[in-house]
Amino acid sequence: MKKETMKKATTKKSAAKESGESPSRLIDARIKELGDWRGETLARVRKLIKQADPGVVEEVKWKKPSNAMRGVPVWEHAGIICTGETYKNAVKLTFAKGAALDDPTGLFNASLEGNARRAIDIHEGDKIDATAFKALIRAAVALNTSSKPATARPARSKK
Repeated sequence: MKKETMKKATTKKSAAKESGESPSRLIDARIKELGDWRGETLARVRKLIKQADPGVVEEVKWKKPSNAMRGVPVWEHAGIICTGETYKNAVKLTFAKGAALDDPTGLFNASLEGNARRAIDIHEGDKIDATAFKALIRAAVALNTSSKPATARPARSKK
């Protein structure tokens, strides 16, 4: 039964690739579909991410009815670097481990209260400090690639 399921999953992935539904093409389509400042902003940060980390992998995750089954662009390198969601008034870049990153230029301006994530909300007309943004991307990649897997806690002794 498992072999059948795996075969079906492989077939679906192959079909997606053959139909041109690679994550990069889905992100291209999303940028084009937006057709406004949000698409331009998403394209700009995408370009900066690729410049900062040529080894970055693009994915599209979390396809659901609330995002019209488009999913969310995700950039990964040894784990999630950041996601790129678009809203009516902002492009939100959420860094999965943002709370652990130094942000000397203060790019993070949203989700500041969390223990793990931090975000950058970009609004129409906002300028992106390309140098600082690329440094943040490189720091996120460095954190992902240096992270060691969590070790199991020792078992408690029975008393």
